[in-house]
Amino acid sequence: MELLSVNVGRPKVVDYTNASSGTTGIDKRPVSGPVRVEAPGPAGTGASGVAGDTVCDLRFHGGYDRAVYAFAREDLDTWERELGRAFAPGAFGENLTTCGLDVNNALIGERWRIGEDLVLEVTGGRIPCRTFAGFLEENGWVRRFNASGAGPGALLRVITPGEIRAGDPMEIVHRPDHGITVARLHHAATADRSLLPDMLVAADWMEAGLLGLARRYAEKYGPDAARSVGGDAESNAAESA
Repeated sequence: MELLSVNVGRPKVVDYTNASSGTTGIDKRPVSGPVRVEAPGPAGTGASGVAGDTVCDLRFHGGYDRAVYAFAREDLDTWERELGRAFAPGAFGENLTTCGLDVNNALIGERWRIGEDLVLEVTGGRIPCRTFAGFLEENGWVRRFNASGAGPGALLRVITPGEIRAGDPMEIVHRPDHGITVARLHHAATADRSLLPDMLVAADWMEAGLLGLARRYAEKYGPDAARSVGGDAESNAAESA
């Protein structure tokens, strides 16, 4: 398992974001040399955990629970085949492009060590938004991304800060004893909300947005909610992102 690249984005003015600034940092590019990664602060005020990276909409990005976003090279390759386009590392707005690590089947609360010091903890998966769709210029992208078996990639919090660089080894250093993976949580949040109460066994590790969604659903419908209550992927994504 290896870190292929560390990617950062600079603010760019676009017409496809709901950020009040009219800017986005989704266009991330690989950087050379060591990059510091540390906890950025609470949601709403803390931005990216990756030095040099920009978060332009603090409502939905950045903060302790979403400090870093990782996406697998293998999943970029899947999208290259499906869309007939080439995707360089960082093309999906990820800070870390990985190789050899099954990002989407990582457990919520799983911890990864990268390089000598950095330890990250998985908190959830990416819920796609209008900015992502506009950046890729793909029709129906939100629904297609949510429904794909390629998976959403992983959001991460910083447990132990450190410096990383392309080529650093990665290892899994802890796995919790529940079965809630990034892919399962994403499916529950975007396609079948009747599964959300089951996700709460991972509540101690989930990022705040997905945790709040699961708790609200469980409180409203109870643990035995009928599957027919769940919304479709696009409406779910609109509410969550």
